[in-house]
Amino acid sequence: MTGSIESEENYMSERIKGTMISYRPDIKVLDATIRDGGLVNNFEFTDEFVRNLYRTNLHAGVDVMEIGYLADPDLFDESKFGKWKFCHEAQIREVLEDILDPKMQLAVMADVGRANVARDLPDKADSILDVVRIATYINTIPAAIEMIETCAKKGYHTTVNIMAVSKAKESELAEALDMLGHSSVDVIYLVDSYGSLYPLQIRQLAQSYLEAAEKYGKQVGIHAHNNQQLAFANTTECCMMGVSYLDATMSAMGRGAGNCAMELLLGFLKNPKYDIKPVLHFLQEDMQKLKNEGVVWGYDIQYLLTGYLNQHPRTAITFTKEKREDYFTFFQELQENE
Repeated sequence: MTGSIESEENYMSERIKGTMISYRPDIKVLDATIRDGGLVNNFEFTDEFVRNLYRTNLHAGVDVMEIGYLADPDLFDESKFGKWKFCHEAQIREVLEDILDPKMQLAVMADVGRANVARDLPDKADSILDVVRIATYINTIPAAIEMIETCAKKGYHTTVNIMAVSKAKESELAEALDMLGHSSVDVIYLVDSYGSLYPLQIRQLAQSYLEAAEKYGKQVGIHAHNNQQLAFANTTECCMMGVSYLDATMSAMGRGAGNCAMELLLGFLKNPKYDIKPVLHFLQEDMQKLKNEGVVWGYDIQYLLTGYLNQHPRTAITFTKEKREDYFTFFQELQENE
């Protein structure tokens, strides 16, 4: 058994594509604060907050800023959410058009079954958006590919986020990667939706993604969740393996336990284009204000437990909202639902 582990470690070590003092120019940092963080505060970010975040990302060297979802208004009541859940072109232009800089791309996410990209997404020539990120589960890959092709024909750079990969069968994942390889998608994302994966597991998955990406001329991204306080470790592990697109959020703001913290990631990356100082100012002036207003996110025991059991964090989110502290009872409840 020990020999098998050593052999695996040696193989993985040979695949590493970076060191602690070098940097790869293919790496792109994506800020997902508004989109993933919007799941925490119902997308009720002020225009000032979004403008400040845009300037911060720009000055920090961030490559892509994701500004929300392209949710279908026929499925979601717009009066119950902030504008960043829908990202109507006129509304995002009103907030950002006068400060746009071509050095940083703008992205939105469209969930399979929850967005109508054919109807609601304008052609790239008529939009300030650059990237559309399609979110899908393994069982909806065909629908995701249809959305990818629609967005690509409209002129957008596209990525695909395969969610809940920790629940996927190896054979199904291999088939999904092959199908996506034949599509027009530019970047295929490894997503640890439940924050359940450990660094060795993330390395093995990253290798599978990278092999498929190399075969079809794609790039790979990583989107991690912090249920077991491994979002940063897993992101850097993927980076060292050769993954190019790295997602992060300010102060790790995101659904439940949150994501990889932008301030940690920029501190790790050695490319001099990335600068942590604007981020620190934003954390001090804007993120702290959100926390003072009572917006809650981040690692806690209930999120550890759902991550440990590889379960969706919805039960932990409810636990948090109800201000429960009976962790042992909650753990028993989770085990009963296994």
